[in-house]
Amino acid sequence: MAKIAQISAKYIIHAKINIDGVVDRPDVIGAIFGQTEGLLGADLELRELQRSGRIGRIEVNVSTKGGKTSGEIIIPSSLDKAETAIVGAALEIIQRIGPCNAKLNVVNIEDIRISKRQFVIERAKELLKNLMEGVMPDSQELADEVAYSVRVMEITEYGKERLPAGPAIDESDEIILVEGRADVLNLLKHGFKNAIAINGTSVPPSIIDLCKEKVVTVFVDGDRGGDLIIKELLSVAEIDFVTKAPDGKEVEEITKKELHKALRSKVAAEQYKMESNGRHEQRRSAPARDNRRDTRRDAAPREAPRERSHDDRRDARPAPRKKAPEASEKEKSTFAEMLEDLIGTRGAYILDKDLNILGKVPVSELQSTIRSLKQGIHAVVFDGEIESGLVSVAEGANIHFLVGMGNKAGGANGVALLTVDDME
Repeated sequence: MAKIAQISAKYIIHAKINIDGVVDRPDVIGAIFGQTEGLLGADLELRELQRSGRIGRIEVNVSTKGGKTSGEIIIPSSLDKAETAIVGAALEIIQRIGPCNAKLNVVNIEDIRISKRQFVIERAKELLKNLMEGVMPDSQELADEVAYSVRVMEITEYGKERLPAGPAIDESDEIILVEGRADVLNLLKHGFKNAIAINGTSVPPSIIDLCKEKVVTVFVDGDRGGDLIIKELLSVAEIDFVTKAPDGKEVEEITKKELHKALRSKVAAEQYKMESNGRHEQRRSAPARDNRRDTRRDAAPREAPRERSHDDRRDARPAPRKKAPEASEKEKSTFAEMLEDLIGTRGAYILDKDLNILGKVPVSELQSTIRSLKQGIHAVVFDGEIESGLVSVAEGANIHFLVGMGNKAGGANGVALLTVDDME
């Protein structure tokens, strides 16, 4: 008698059986052959199909519990789709097995070729991945990998504030003062080992002491935040030179050529102060000139300004700043775990007041996402530096906590700005 195994079949019929009584496996097989005999005609007679090898061995797995029997029936088939479906439907006419009532239900008909094709695809993916990981990298990949390993290995911490710094910060007579850890890494990558970060807008005491001993060049981002940092440093520390990244760019992202060009274009701190004061005077005098032109052009008498009342003066006062909330121990612990999970992903978690994650978005889309949600956000934890633009958006959305790897924004109105150091 010819038999076919499941491995050589094209389809497999899967059926569930429930019997109101106790029966054995042979009883089920006998009922299948007996109650379908003559039902489908000579061409689809189960016994003949099994003899010719077009239907394989019928597998029956049953178990008895509480006086009732249930199990699974598996029938491999090398018939075509329509004939296999007819055989499967014929199984459902079985209503009794032995002396017991029974109900048989075909769950599905599995196409073996689809399963095999899926296995081939998954295995091919695995083999290709192993091949790509095992091939020899080109020279540029080797150079990038070595450079990355070296710069991460060489970065150190300076002072009690544990500021990110290059390995030559102590022995070098000249140092480069940058904003954050990523800036120090970029300078290390291009061979500058005497850089140190201030990690925010407030100047740490270690930086003030270091500036008394070294020749200091301040190197900041090409934006308004960089101007504010320079102004703060000039007011509290002894700065010798000042330079900036190209407009709209950050020190952490500029190329080697741009980096060298910026450092060659540095100016003395006194010259920067004079140029800055000159620009400020120009801005102040411009409105006065405009007013004089308006006076010459407009000969008509103007209405005398009315005296401001007490209510007007009260309304003109600036709104009081909101106090930032204090993070609980539970919140700090949750934020710390999420920060660790986000390292290197450039992603952000958006949380509700119960610290549930509402969603994860790229940092590049964080501000637009907050604007679209507008409310219901309790905290944002992200892999990046807290900057003034993000703080403004967070204030408008009534967010309580902004949690990042570092802080370039300083403070905020009603929003607590937390970094890795605040979680310790």
